[in-house]
Amino acid sequence: MRRPLQITLLVLSGLGLLRIALFSDLYLRYVKEGMRPLLIASGAVLILLGVADAVSYGRRHGAKGHTDHGDEGHTHHHGDGGHGHDHSGGPRAAWLLLVPAVSLLLYAPPALGAYTASREPSRPAVTPRHDFDPLPAASLLPITLTDFALRVRQDRTRAISGRTVQLSGFVTAGKRSDSWFLTRIIISCCAADAQSVKLRIYGPAPRPDTWVAVTGTWHPAGSLGTESAAVALDARTVEEAAKPVNSYTDDLPLVPTR
Repeated sequence: MRRPLQITLLVLSGLGLLRIALFSDLYLRYVKEGMRPLLIASGAVLILLGVADAVSYGRRHGAKGHTDHGDEGHTHHHGDGGHGHDHSGGPRAAWLLLVPAVSLLLYAPPALGAYTASREPSRPAVTPRHDFDPLPAASLLPITLTDFALRVRQDRTRAISGRTVQLSGFVTAGKRSDSWFLTRIIISCCAADAQSVKLRIYGPAPRPDTWVAVTGTWHPAGSLGTESAAVALDARTVEEAAKPVNSYTDDLPLVPTR
């Protein structure tokens, strides 16, 4: 890879990082929210390195050109044993780095969704809990998928029994005709370590990848408060909801769209 192209690659990569992290929320499709300052700093550093390298390259070639024209009529510079070839470039595979660099500027892949979630098991709620707080007395209880799963399988008081809850996530098709999955994808650091949390919903299935808010009651299967309890819901209402800006979290339900 020639030096000018290496410089271009540095600048393009830096501009791409700033585009997704400084001027938009697209970075949330790749990493968790707390890494935004690091992405902005990395983009700025890459641009500065590219500019500094370009200035250095321009000065060096300007000086060489001046020397060549003043060398007793010799107008050709032979920098490699008289052959005139520059072998200082990197491996040819480095050209492939242009693809992600340009893609950051022109195209951002969609966030992980139903296609990914349907091909991996749900992340189990393995953290033991013994100190559940009393549930609010409201007639409709907003709750996250993770908290619902913990309540169903570990809350010995069975406080979730008979309660009408509301959850939100995106739709993932199931293999059974009578149910589907409400899903959230959670990341610890970046999209590469994403794990899905799924809740089986009994009722007609909306279109896959649609974000919805669901209300219903626990589907009575197994013994509530033990590992035998089904992490499932009998749906009463299913309403389409706006997709959150950060879709890699398990937050409280979204406001349904009307």
